[in-house]
Amino acid sequence: MDLVLLRTFVAVHRAGSFTRAAALLGLSQPAVTSQIRTLERQLGRPLFLRRARGVTPTAVGDELAHRAAPHLDALLEITGSGADSGPGLRSLHLAGPPEFLSMRVLPALVPPAGAGSGAAPAVRVSLPAGTQDALDGLAAGHHDLAVTTARPRGGLFSATALWDEEHVLVAAPSRACAVDPVAVRDKGPAALAGLPLVDVHESLPLVSRYWAAVFDTLPDGPATMVVPDLRAVLECAAAGAGLAVLPRYLCEEALAGDRVVALLDPPVPPLRTYFLVVRTGTLGLPHLARAHQLLLAAAADW
Repeated sequence: MDLVLLRTFVAVHRAGSFTRAAALLGLSQPAVTSQIRTLERQLGRPLFLRRARGVTPTAVGDELAHRAAPHLDALLEITGSGADSGPGLRSLHLAGPPEFLSMRVLPALVPPAGAGSGAAPAVRVSLPAGTQDALDGLAAGHHDLAVTTARPRGGLFSATALWDEEHVLVAAPSRACAVDPVAVRDKGPAALAGLPLVDVHESLPLVSRYWAAVFDTLPDGPATMVVPDLRAVLECAAAGAGLAVLPRYLCEEALAGDRVVALLDPPVPPLRTYFLVVRTGTLGLPHLARAHQLLLAAAADW
């Protein structure tokens, strides 16, 4: 059986679409369709059911993918390893939020001193505009692994919960002295009315999520300052620009040093879950599996 046909078949099975598989393989959609039809003729059985959006594998298609994919992945590992600096060491193309990648993910992928070059893959980082951009890049083969703040749907991706970050409402001490925690507890966000807000977007994504979780409402004022990086939000809040909602991991040093203070201590703090997302079936690749395991192990201590 032609390995080229099998490779195309596995790509379609994982992508759930001839169009997405063509993008992954660098082929035209008609070429992918032709190869699948050729393989179906050789086997004498249909492998996919055509749907309005993409394709669904038949029972025969699922069985073939289950049997063929691990061997194709092993061949890809062998033939692809020469492109990097050592045997079995392939580049890991990683995408995700810049702050979380820089402060948590990337340090976890650095091998310990003396571990040797094979302890972790070489890493190439992309910074997509958001979760959907990261998933689109993952589907197109631009990334091997994405860290997202939403679990993707469908069979194209496999997602594993990585870590829950706690969100904290903070302000500079000079701002915090104007906030009465008892009044906030009794009156809710009305006690915060008129205070300036700092966030990463005009839609106030972090503040809105916090308000909804803690106060069961949404903020009624616009952002006073918008900066598209959480580290910049922290610096603006510490300088007295206004209230901000930040992940605790990012502001814990500033809290410990009294550069900012937490304004509230809700019984159930708002959380946001990060997911490790890969294309379905690709965890059979050793370099990707190794990075996946390193991150899950490191997250236990975050």
